[in-house]
Amino acid sequence: MKKILVFSLLFLFTFANNIFAQTKVSGIVIDKSGQPIPFANVVFKDSNAGIVTNEDGRFYIESKKTYTTIVVSSVGFSEKEITLDKPVNYNFRIQLNEAESLKEVVIFSGKTSKKNNPALDILRKIWEHKRKNGLNLFAQYQMEKYEKVEFDMNTIDSAFMKSKLFKGMEFIFDQVDTSRITGKTYLPIFINESLYDVYGDTKLKKVKEKMKANKTSGFEGNQQILTFVKDLYSDYNIYENHLTFFDKSFTSPLSTTGIDVYNYVLRDSSFVDKKWCYHIVFYPRRKNELTFKGDFYVNDSTFAIKKINMAVTKSANINWVKDIYLEQEFDVVNDSVFLLTRDYMMSDFALNKKEKSKGLYGKRSSFYRNHEFNKEKPVAFYKEEVNYMDKAVYDKSDEFWNENRFENLSKDELGVYKMLDTLKSVKKFKEISSSVMVLASGYIQFNHIDYGPVFSTFGYNEVEGLRLRTGARTYFGTADTWRLQGYTAYGFKDDKFKYGFSGKWMVDKKNRLILSGGNRRDVEQIGSSLTASTDVLGRSNASSTIFASGNNGKLTTINLSTFGLEIEPVKNLTFQAGFSYRTLESASPTFSLDYYTDAAKTITKSDVKQSEFNIQVGFTPQRKTIGFAVERDIVDSPYSAVSVNYRHGFKGLLNSDFKYEKIQLYYKQPIIIGPLGRSNIILEVGKTFGTIPLGLMSVIPGNQTFFSNESTFNNLNYYEFISDQYTTLQWNHNFQGRFFSRIPFMRKLNWREIIGVKGVYGTISDANRAINASGLKYSAPDKVYWEYQAGIGNIFKFLRIDFAWRGSYLNTPDTNRFSVKGSFGFYF
Repeated sequence: MKKILVFSLLFLFTFANNIFAQTKVSGIVIDKSGQPIPFANVVFKDSNAGIVTNEDGRFYIESKKTYTTIVVSSVGFSEKEITLDKPVNYNFRIQLNEAESLKEVVIFSGKTSKKNNPALDILRKIWEHKRKNGLNLFAQYQMEKYEKVEFDMNTIDSAFMKSKLFKGMEFIFDQVDTSRITGKTYLPIFINESLYDVYGDTKLKKVKEKMKANKTSGFEGNQQILTFVKDLYSDYNIYENHLTFFDKSFTSPLSTTGIDVYNYVLRDSSFVDKKWCYHIVFYPRRKNELTFKGDFYVNDSTFAIKKINMAVTKSANINWVKDIYLEQEFDVVNDSVFLLTRDYMMSDFALNKKEKSKGLYGKRSSFYRNHEFNKEKPVAFYKEEVNYMDKAVYDKSDEFWNENRFENLSKDELGVYKMLDTLKSVKKFKEISSSVMVLASGYIQFNHIDYGPVFSTFGYNEVEGLRLRTGARTYFGTADTWRLQGYTAYGFKDDKFKYGFSGKWMVDKKNRLILSGGNRRDVEQIGSSLTASTDVLGRSNASSTIFASGNNGKLTTINLSTFGLEIEPVKNLTFQAGFSYRTLESASPTFSLDYYTDAAKTITKSDVKQSEFNIQVGFTPQRKTIGFAVERDIVDSPYSAVSVNYRHGFKGLLNSDFKYEKIQLYYKQPIIIGPLGRSNIILEVGKTFGTIPLGLMSVIPGNQTFFSNESTFNNLNYYEFISDQYTTLQWNHNFQGRFFSRIPFMRKLNWREIIGVKGVYGTISDANRAINASGLKYSAPDKVYWEYQAGIGNIFKFLRIDFAWRGSYLNTPDTNRFSVKGSFGFYF
C-alpha cells in the first residue's frame, strides 16, 4: 500500500531559488572527444567537501563556505583546477585531458588494479579492524536520537508553479529551496520530527527506542507516509557486506567482496576534525549491478570510517527511484572508538530517470549524542510495546522543541512548518490529499464514512455472470478503536443480491484485545487456499476475477456467521479464538456437494450446516505495522510468519451435521541471499480427524485465472485434487536481474529472473470417500504432485509473466501441462 501511496503522489505532482548556500557549482565532466567521464572526483580546493560524477558525468556540489576553486580528477586523466568567478556557477563543461605521463596519473589508468593498489591495502585494514569499532564493543549502550523525516516535491520550475493544480495555493512556492545534493529545487510537503532514548544490549541482541516527542505537519493520513519513508530507510551498518534498501541487497563499498565489484582509488590524505585520514574514492566495475559510487575518509591508525558519502548508480536495476544518496559521519565518542553521530539518507522517486523529470524526495536525517555504556537493563525492559500511543508525546510545545532539537531549524525550515499548517485549511489541498489517499487505500472518504474498496466494484464468474459490488466502512483515523464495514453485491446472471457486514471493537489497546463478529451470504470458490481465513468478509479472486482460463462454475453459496476475539500480549505474537456457524450448498446446477447420510447409501443431503470452534496462534517476527487502530496496515517489508490453527466441528449444536477436528500449520520464510536476490520458502501441513463431506474437505488450490497466485498451483483445475491430510512445500527465488544485467543487449531492459518449484502430497480416508455422493471423483495427490516455473519480472516496470510446467500426473485428462500467468504490481 505504501508503494501505491508514493506512486499516487508521483502521478499527481509530475503532471501538474531561493539561494541559501555560499558556493554552488554544477556541470558535466567530459574527455577530449566530448564523451562524459563517469565517477570523476570533484572537490572544493583545500577542503574535504567533494562529490563523484554520475554515469553521465554530471555533478552538483555546494557548501555554506565560500570557495574560489574546484579540483576535478579521474583515473587516467590529468587533474584540472577550475576558478569560480562567482558564488553560484551552473552548467560548467569541464574537459579533462588524458595523462601524458605516469606522473600525471592520479593512481591508475582504466579500471583499477586488484594488485599493488594502496587503496586495497587500506581496505583490508578496515576489514581487520571493523569489529573494534562501533557499539558492538560494549555489552550495553544508551544514547539520545533526533530524527527528521521529510517529503518534498522536486524539480520545481515556473511552468510547474503556474499549473492549475496549484490554483489558490501559490503561496506555497515561497518556500521553494535548493537541494545541496542534486542542485534541484524542491518544495516540502511533509515534515516529521522525533526524539528518542535508545537502549541496546549486544549480548541479548536487543534494541529499544523509546519515543519522547513527535511533531508532524503535512498530508492528512501522514502516519502512512511517515512509516513508508522510515521503512525504506531502515537502519544499516556500513561495515556489513550487504546493505538492504527497497527490499534489495546492495554490495557495501566496505564489503569483503567489494574488490570484485568496485574500483578503489586512494585520492589523498588530510585532517578531518583533527584526525588524519586517508581519502578513498570508489565506483562500480560494471553497470546494472546494485552498487554505489562515492568516497570515504578512514582514520590512519584505527582504520575506522570517519566519513562516507555514497550514491546508488543510475544504471542499478531498481524502479521508480532516480537517486539514492547516503551520508554517515563518525566521531571519537569513547576513548578511540568511532561511533555514528550523523546519518542522512535521501531518495529521489520519479516515474523515469531522465535528468529533468519531476518527482519526490524522501529524506531522513538522524543524529546521535550523549552515549553511555555498560549500564545493564533487565530483559523485561526490552519487551516491545504492542500498541502503545502516549498522546503527550505528540503535544509538545514549540518551546520544548526549541530546547531539545539537536540542531536548530533554520528560518526557512520554520517557514515551511507555517506554510504546511496553513495549507491544511486550503480546499484545493484537501482535494489533492483525498485523491492521493483514494489511490493508496482504495476508499473514497466522506467525513467518517469511506466508500469502497473501489477496486472490487466489478467481477465475473459462470454462476453470477457480471457482478457489481459496493461497500463502505467507518473511518475516524489511524487510532480508531472500533470499525463497522459492509457490502452488497448483485449478479446479473443468477439475479441475486449478496451481502456481508462485520464489526470490530478493540477493548484493550495495550494488549490489542479485539472482539469481532459478522455475517456473510455470498457465492464463493471453496478451496482457493489451504490455510483457512478468519475474515468474515474475505473473498477469493477465483470467484470474482474478470477473466478466467477455464470454467469457474464450481461455486458454493455460503452463509457464514462468526464471533471471535484476538489478543496480542507480545508484539507480533497473536492468539485468536472464535466460533462460526455456516451453511454450504451448491450455487450451480452443474456442481454438487451431495453426501450420503446412511451406511446403505440410499439417502443423500445437498447442504451442510456446521458449527465450529477455532483457536489460532500466529507469530510474525520483524513485521512492521502502521497506526494504532483496530485495523492496521502492514508495511511492505519481508518478514517470516508461522501459525498453528486448530478447529473443532460440533455435531448437533444448532443442527450441525458433523463432528471433526482439523489442525493446520503454515510457515513462510523469506531469505535475502546478498547480491543473488531473495528466496521464499512456504510450508503448509494439515490433517482432519473425522468423517466429512466435500464442502469441508481440504481442496488442493488450483488456478484457472490468468493471474499468478502464490497460494495456488498454476496447472491444477478447481477440485482436481482433494484431501483430508496434506503437506505442501514451495520455493521461489527472484534473482533481481543478476544474470540479465550481464547480457549486453538485455541490460537496458532491467528484467528480473524468477524461478520456483512447488509440490503437494495428500491422502483421503476410506470413510470420507464412502460418504461422497457429489458425482465428483475424489483424487488425492498420494504420489506427489509437483510443478516448476520460470518467470520474468519488471517488464515495463509493472508486469510479471510466469511460465509453469506440470512435473507429474502428466497423463491426467483435461488438465494443463503448461500455463502462462501474469501479475501486475509496482516493483522497486
